[in-house]
Order: sequence, then C-alpha cells, then structure tokens
Amino acid sequence: MAQYATQYTNLSNIPAPPLHLPWNEQVVLVQILVGIFLYVNCLMICTFFKKESFRTDTRYILFAQTLFMDSALMVFTDVALIWNYFQITVNCIPCVILCTIMNWLTLGTPLTLVAMCLERYVAICMPLRHASISTTRTRLLGLVLIWCLSAIPALIILLAFVSSVPLSIYTSYMVCSVEMMMIYNWQVQIRAGLFQFYFIVMSITIGFTYVKIMAAAKGASSNKKSASKGLRTVVLHAFQLLLCLIQLLCPYVEMAVFKIDYMLFINVRYSNFIMFILAPRCLSPLIYGLRDEKFFLVLRYYAVFGLNKKDFCYCKFCPLDLKNEKTWPLNCI
Repeated sequence: MAQYATQYTNLSNIPAPPLHLPWNEQVVLVQILVGIFLYVNCLMICTFFKKESFRTDTRYILFAQTLFMDSALMVFTDVALIWNYFQITVNCIPCVILCTIMNWLTLGTPLTLVAMCLERYVAICMPLRHASISTTRTRLLGLVLIWCLSAIPALIILLAFVSSVPLSIYTSYMVCSVEMMMIYNWQVQIRAGLFQFYFIVMSITIGFTYVKIMAAAKGASSNKKSASKGLRTVVLHAFQLLLCLIQLLCPYVEMAVFKIDYMLFINVRYSNFIMFILAPRCLSPLIYGLRDEKFFLVLRYYAVFGLNKKDFCYCKFCPLDLKNEKTWPLNCI
C-alpha cells in the first residue's frame, strides 16, 4: 500500500509546466464557453419553472433534469480542469467527493436521454395510453430510478477505492482527477465493465425506440409529422448519447498519454473536454430549447425580458396576458 501512497505523493509534486500564452488563451476560451453554456441552461431552467404546462409534461421534466445534471457536471469538471491545468493540489477527501459526484453525474445524462426516447416512443406509438402511463407517480419513480442507476457505478468505484488505500492517503494532497481513484488494474476493469454494460443496454433501448418510431412514421396516415419529428429527436439523442459514452473512454486515453508526455496529456485533456463534455451537452438546448416551438417561444419571451408581447402568439387575434397564465388560449404559448 505504501507504494501507492508514494505514487500519489509524487503525482501531486509534479512541477507545473510553464504557462505559455496559447495555453492561457485556451483556458480563457473554455471559461467563456462554460459561461455561455451555463447562462443558456439557467435561462432554460427558469423558463421551465415559469410555465405550469412545462412542469406537468414528462418530456419537459426530463429535459429540465438533463439541464440540471449537465450544468452541475460542467461546473465540477471545469473546476477539476482548472486544478489540473494549474497543478493545484487539494486534500484527498474533498477530491474523492468531487470525483464521486462527477462519476454520478456522468451517467445521469445518458440515462435521462434514454428515458426521453422511451417517452417519445410511448407518445407516438401508444398515444391512447400515454396519459395513463405518464402520471405524476410514474414520473417520480422514473426520476428516482435514473438517479439510483447512475449512482451504482459511482458507489462501486468509491467503495473499491476506500477498501484498497491506506488511511494515510486521506491526509495527503494531490492533483485531483477521476483517475486518482483507479489504483489497481481490477478497479479499472470493473469501471470499464460497468460502463460497457450501461452502454449496451442504453444502445439497445435507443435502437428499439428508433425502429418502433420509424415503423410508426411509415404506417401513420394522420400523425406522420409528429412521428417524423420524434424520429429525428431520437436520432439526435442517439448521437448525443454516443458523444457522452465516448467521454467514458477519455480517461483511459489520457492515462496512456500521460505516461508519454505531460504537455501532450494537457492538450489531449483540453480537446476531450471540448469535444466530449461541452459538445454533447450543448445538444440538449438545441434539441428541445430551439427545435420545440412551444418552448422556444416562451424562452424567447423571457430572453428579451418580455418586450413586444404580440410576437409571442401563434395567431394574430388571440389575446395574450403573460402575467396570468390561466387566460392564455390553447393556441398561444
């Protein structure tokens, strides 16, 4: 055990590389992107809570959960990225807590995406049963199930780490990263096995919903537009899920690169952060925040602070009292 404690001590004492101007610019760019991302997400979350019809609709509830998970994960990963870039060492205990939360949130978004695909499958392929299935009770159970399933790998990784390190580790300081919880090869294999299992199950589920919705789109006569839109939504979710799951492989690539060259490791980590953490989480606002006409109109209203209310009505003749939601007609937002 002592050799691993020494390994962590040595890792935390790696001298920080000189901060050249290009790297400073990249760090600033990441902070700008994260700031824009968090602003858009917070605006969408506020829009969700402003309208009662969103708060009682399953797909918007799942969308809001995705926004919350993505925003929280973005904050934690950005903090870890800054710590790694500037080689800031922290105590082991808060580092372990941070890594466990990140592992927890990492699987939360893909599982929520699968739930959103299933909701679209029920809405399009079983429209008569959608209202009876999508109840307050089933929504609550679904949300709890998503949080519990995403917590299982994080808890297993945490227990494996706690059971395999000496107590002296908890008083040491180190550069915080998810890889610090992977001490033995069997821990890496368990983590990889869990993520592969989740990947297979989620891929099969999304593939099933795609085939069913595609069949409904071909066979439908009156609801082809809705089915086609649902099909495109599932395809976007599948692409988003693929990017999220590629992120699970990034630590293994980064660990291999770290042994070769430190500056290359920094470069690879920066690229992975942009492509596989930022990019897939920017798709959620695109899929629902911009493609969904109803949500987009309300979002646009609050984005411009309620200016020019007449532009936010589907029809020219319907009165619009945005302060009193009960007076909104069905064909207005």
